[in-house]
Amino acid sequence: MSVSSRTLGFRKMDLARAVFFVVVAICCGAFRTGPFVAAQGTGPFAIRIACGSTVDSIANETGFTWSHDFGFTGGKSGPLLTPSRIAAQLNTVRMFETADGQQNCYNISVPSGHYLTRFYFPFEEPDNIRPIFDISLEGTLVYSLQPGWNPSVDSEYADSLLHITDGAATVCFHSSGHGNPIVASVEILQLYVDAYNMGANANLNVVMRTVKRVTAGAAESGYGSRMHADIWGGDRYWATDQSLFAPGSAVDVLRTNATIASFGNPPNIYPEAIYQSATTTGPLNKLSYTIPVQPNQNYSLWLHFAEIEAGVTAGMRVFDVMVNDQPLFPAVDIVAMAGAPFKAIILNKTVMSDSKTLTLSFYPIKMSVAVNAFEVFQIIPREYATFDDSVWALQSIKRNMALPSRMGWNGDPCVPPVHPWYGTKCAFDSVAGAWFVSELNLDMQGIGGQLDDNWVALRQLQSLNLSNNLIEGAIPSSFGNMTSLTVLDLSHNHLNGTIPGSLGQLSNLKALLLNDNSLSGEVPPALGALPVRGAMLNVANNPDLCGVGIGPCSKLSTAQKVAIAIAVLIGLILLVAGGVFCWKKLRSIGRGAQRLPREAPYAKARTNFVRDVQMARTAIQNHFSRPPPAYQAALNPY
Repeated sequence: MSVSSRTLGFRKMDLARAVFFVVVAICCGAFRTGPFVAAQGTGPFAIRIACGSTVDSIANETGFTWSHDFGFTGGKSGPLLTPSRIAAQLNTVRMFETADGQQNCYNISVPSGHYLTRFYFPFEEPDNIRPIFDISLEGTLVYSLQPGWNPSVDSEYADSLLHITDGAATVCFHSSGHGNPIVASVEILQLYVDAYNMGANANLNVVMRTVKRVTAGAAESGYGSRMHADIWGGDRYWATDQSLFAPGSAVDVLRTNATIASFGNPPNIYPEAIYQSATTTGPLNKLSYTIPVQPNQNYSLWLHFAEIEAGVTAGMRVFDVMVNDQPLFPAVDIVAMAGAPFKAIILNKTVMSDSKTLTLSFYPIKMSVAVNAFEVFQIIPREYATFDDSVWALQSIKRNMALPSRMGWNGDPCVPPVHPWYGTKCAFDSVAGAWFVSELNLDMQGIGGQLDDNWVALRQLQSLNLSNNLIEGAIPSSFGNMTSLTVLDLSHNHLNGTIPGSLGQLSNLKALLLNDNSLSGEVPPALGALPVRGAMLNVANNPDLCGVGIGPCSKLSTAQKVAIAIAVLIGLILLVAGGVFCWKKLRSIGRGAQRLPREAPYAKARTNFVRDVQMARTAIQNHFSRPPPAYQAALNPY
């Protein structure tokens, strides 16, 4: 399974913090090879966030620190209008509105390990609309708050168990368009690595969503901390089963203050109090709990028993455990299985429920039944993540191009599959075991900025539509490396510069739309082959563009004409300046010759030469000025 780093920029840590996390991870058994043993004096990693709060606070009852709100991607804070009945310390909320996008996340750096994540939901907004939204953990859809959510105390909170292996917990809230997602708190509490182990690394590949956690026969519900549980137990909330019976049901309660042996042995740490009470019935009566569940899903059942009735020994109390009328654990003898009374045992099995209810029933064989506690978890397979380099590339694109906040783009772009990022379509690479973005349709979104080389990381992107936006600058030549592209639409933007010839390498292109920009220069000849092979090429309405499909590049652009005119003007100026220089030079030479002394040999020679030329000229002139001789005289001079 490819695990993506989905912390979206929140994972950068300084060296000291990184060392601290490694130390904590070692203490928590993240790198162990044998049975888990916590280092003496160390505690589990824990973060408790009071959503919407601007200050840290300390809970009076537990002494736990609640941090101010941090790690969120958007939203606004507000007061908690309806106080929580089980988390009195909370008085603020964080609400994610439509302007914040369809998904918003908390990204919290944590050491890799096994965690319980818990949330408190106020089911009212200021306008009294009960919001409907989904929640994903590490890209896996875990909660869906649907219409008609039960306003009971148990519905105010939700928790799940999962392993975090990439150094960050990512919790995302996905809007359904009906009310705004809202949350009062986020808790991330570390457990032992082997807690709730279902064998052979099975827990690494699933999320265990708590459906019901019950302490049977207890007078009231409570946290593990209220029950004096070890802090490695994740401070789980245990609800009493009193509300699970119809009025007048034939049930009774057993309680004791006696010490219970083996109640909190690692890795499954439980409070002793859940074994010090039990619900029982008459000798011939069965005991049943009916729990609403999602059909056709797998559920992990954890049953807790300890014989707390004085005088009961092995073989005296025996009963069958059934699920939806199917045998689960036959002939359970608590004392025999535990080895002694007042000693805890845990039974675990995973079952599938094909109905909307899971009925857990206890049938007496000998004496009456007695149930101390039970937990029901829905087993949710974890989603494969999107390729890491694609996620980081998209986040860089989001920042550099200032994508509107209403687009969201938080968490993982492809998972959960029912909530992909705005404008994205994804496909699954079964060979690599990861999702990839196959299409991006972001036309008419008011996107600005410039294109850069980050897009190339989207190696399997097949269609990119950025038309009708405000994008400026040049088309990067690196776009020629996006060889999976079949459609590239950059039309109706403010792109300039030349069309890179590397686009001719995109052999899979079926449509290249670059029209209505400010591109210039020659259309690369390689792109002329697009129409030949049946692809679409549109480069119209780029005034300074020439070549294939437009016209010959001999036609000069305005800029080129201006450049030529300037060159000609400069040439003329240089020519005139040269002529003037030569004229002045010749004139200077002539004047110098006139000033030569007559006695100079050169001057005399020159004077004689001029006189001889003049005399010769006179003789020739007199010769041709005489009347010609008669024809006969010319022929017969004698």
